[in-house]
Amino acid sequence: MILLNNLKNIKEILDLGTVEEKIKILESMTSTDNIEIIREIILKLDDSNVQVRGEAFSSLVLNENKISDVLIDSLKSQNKNIRGYSSLVLANRKESNAITEIIKLTYDQSSMVRACALGALGHLQANDAKEVIYSSLCDSNLEVRKSALQALIHLGYTLSEDKIEEISKQKDSEIEEMLINVKKDNGPKGI
Repeated sequence: MILLNNLKNIKEILDLGTVEEKIKILESMTSTDNIEIIREIILKLDDSNVQVRGEAFSSLVLNENKISDVLIDSLKSQNKNIRGYSSLVLANRKESNAITEIIKLTYDQSSMVRACALGALGHLQANDAKEVIYSSLCDSNLEVRKSALQALIHLGYTLSEDKIEEISKQKDSEIEEMLINVKKDNGPKGI
């Protein structure tokens, strides 16, 4: 009964508390293995306050318990912030068992989620995602294309001179800087 009451109090503070109260609770939850509390923390990835979202993110990343299943489930959330940020939490936790589900997010309707997923795949060294990373270089959204290029660089993939020239035409200073770090493929297999 004490745990149930405690869960109710935690949920109430996370839902209705001040920013400071929410942050204090989230800071104290880095070692919880209670799945209901973990789910409540995941919901805070969509809090209206950026500090609360950041603290929820940190709490989930720092949690050393086996919470990957509930985090992977959150990749299917109706909420784009929860989908996107959960993929980054999984990446920061080095949860390579989530790669298959994160790859699915590269087709998400939200460009923010696609960008987060690509960042997560690069961070996870997801060689299984090579094709989707290359195809995301042609995404309609500039931030997604940047995330794909960064993942490509992170994984050490190569691009043909022609593809590098094509990407350069976007006239974006950040992309230009990233292209300096791209490995060039001189053979016939370059994309």
